[in-house]
Amino acid sequence: MDPVRNPYAPGAGQRPPELAGRGRELDVFDVVLERIARGRPERSLMLTGLRGVGKTVLLNTLRSEAINHLWGTGKIEARPDQSLRRPIAAALHMAVRELAPRHRAPDRIDAFLGVLKAFAQRSAPTGRGGAAPKLRDRWQPGIDVPASSGRADSGDIEIDLVELLSDAATVATDVGTGIAIFIDEMQDVGAEDVSALCAACHELSQLGAPLIVVGAGLPHLPAVLSAAKSYSERLYRYQRIDRLDRIAADQALCAPAEREEVEYEQKALDLLYEKSGGYPYFVQAYGKATWDHAPRSPITAADVRVAAPEAEAELAVGFFGSRFERATPAEREYMRAMATLALVDGAEGRRDDMDAAVPTAEIARALGRKPASLSPARDALIKKGLIYSGERGTVAFTVPHFGRYLRTQPA
Repeated sequence: MDPVRNPYAPGAGQRPPELAGRGRELDVFDVVLERIARGRPERSLMLTGLRGVGKTVLLNTLRSEAINHLWGTGKIEARPDQSLRRPIAAALHMAVRELAPRHRAPDRIDAFLGVLKAFAQRSAPTGRGGAAPKLRDRWQPGIDVPASSGRADSGDIEIDLVELLSDAATVATDVGTGIAIFIDEMQDVGAEDVSALCAACHELSQLGAPLIVVGAGLPHLPAVLSAAKSYSERLYRYQRIDRLDRIAADQALCAPAEREEVEYEQKALDLLYEKSGGYPYFVQAYGKATWDHAPRSPITAADVRVAAPEAEAELAVGFFGSRFERATPAEREYMRAMATLALVDGAEGRRDDMDAAVPTAEIARALGRKPASLSPARDALIKKGLIYSGERGTVAFTVPHFGRYLRTQPA
């Protein structure tokens, strides 16, 4: 098989050659866009799921759909301990620049940009006693108009964000379209900023304003939003992005191959699904390795067995190993206990319940420690995005198959 023609693309946020199994999510978003275009109220959208299920790919695809509908769009990736003020200002600047050529009143655009500039500059930190910030802390957005005063510049992020997004929605209304802000890794947005974002979305939904936020994050994102504002459970439309079912996984492999006039034997597809578990990133990784090792079409189960160790070695370094290396010895001990507890006894013997949540009390019992003494390790792992707590008193891995990987590592 020609490796140059290999169609598979395992990569962080890299769109696969066939976006299989996501038709429902795309249809839902099209309905949201059409309803807003007709002046109907709609909720912002939150995508949740484990690492490797294609949340970023889907987020980028939804943004492309919004652009095709002539919406203004902007995208950011949240980072821990980073204020949302500057990134959201940059995203809105991008979105309004897309709408500006269609606006009949340039002065209205300039007025909004003045508010946007004031909002962005308000984030500049001050020294002790109100001293001016150091040169390295000063930041000027690329906006030529002067900053306005008295709007979105109070310093209270909740007040300012409500005013800013409301003004942005007015610009979109003038043009007869909408604005969508896409936020990846949304679970990393700080508590104060999450609260402000929820308040702004609440205000916009009450006004029926044509501006929505589309977020993507780990499975505990709904809990993060609910902790910020109790009404967030009704404020957003939540969509859980999960592994592909068998039909979709086969489509993700076969459709690109058919375009290259290559076929799979049924037993090869059976084994590939068993190896990948239907997780989109793993489907691409095993598909790429199998293609490179297969001598000819059709691809057989024997080709998959020969290629699997190479795919697993690549995943061990790039997908699992990079995350494992970020953990301290105490954190690794905690995760190893989780991995052991994920092995459960069943009718077919011991099996790996890979995505199951593990009670923190059982982890403490397995390590012979008091639960309180393990809190620092647990909290650090959550902050690093290696585990999450979907329900009180339990934790689970954010990365599929991570427990299996940990059990292969020396203590």
